[in-house]
Amino acid sequence: MSLWQYANPVKFLALSARVQPYVWAAAVICVAVGLIWGFFGTPEDARQGATVKIIYLHVPAALMAINAWFMMLIASLIWLIRRHHVSALAAKAAAPVGIVMTVIALITGALWGQPMWGTWWAWDPRLTSFLILFLFYLGYIALWEAVEDPDTAADLTSVLCLVGSVFAVLSRYAVKFWNQGLHQGTSVPVATGGRTVADVFFYPLLVSMVGFGLLFVALVIYRTGTEIRLRRTAALLARAGREV
Repeated sequence: MSLWQYANPVKFLALSARVQPYVWAAAVICVAVGLIWGFFGTPEDARQGATVKIIYLHVPAALMAINAWFMMLIASLIWLIRRHHVSALAAKAAAPVGIVMTVIALITGALWGQPMWGTWWAWDPRLTSFLILFLFYLGYIALWEAVEDPDTAADLTSVLCLVGSVFAVLSRYAVKFWNQGLHQGTSVPVATGGRTVADVFFYPLLVSMVGFGLLFVALVIYRTGTEIRLRRTAALLARAGREV
């Protein structure tokens, strides 16, 4: 059986109904354990004090804000190449989740940066690219709402997603592209296998990151199912209107 079978809305809905309870349960458990462990079960940092505990919200949210856009990019490419409606609706469903993650990352970053840098905001390469990514999220959502024909909206938003991916990459790797800036380097550089976070902070952070990832998956599955049902309802209403 091929994964492409789930491009069929009926099969996708059937699969999502089976897996959603498990994904939601795992997401809630991991997020709760990660945040409680991080906020209440770890010591204060020698230099940053209790402020360091913002990491358990900031890093997972920032990670998912970027990865959500990459997921939208993949879904958009599938739509442009294979014209599978579920992929276009999945990209649409992921955008509001991604923008919420982006807002959480920006707010927690400001709360963390103020005591560390002495300012709520700096035009740092990573911060600036992240703000632009937020604006692309806004534009993507607005474009879906502005275009009435769903296929045309999917085409236009897919192109916008391709353009916005540049800033998603910059948000992820800005500290590698430019040496200047206040933002610290990546705390958990997966590519190199190294990290700058002590074990006592790293393990609850890892649990929180897994939890946010599962939460994103659960929300996207749920919202994609909702978009499919809305599309089906609109088609039925249009057909009934023509028959009348």
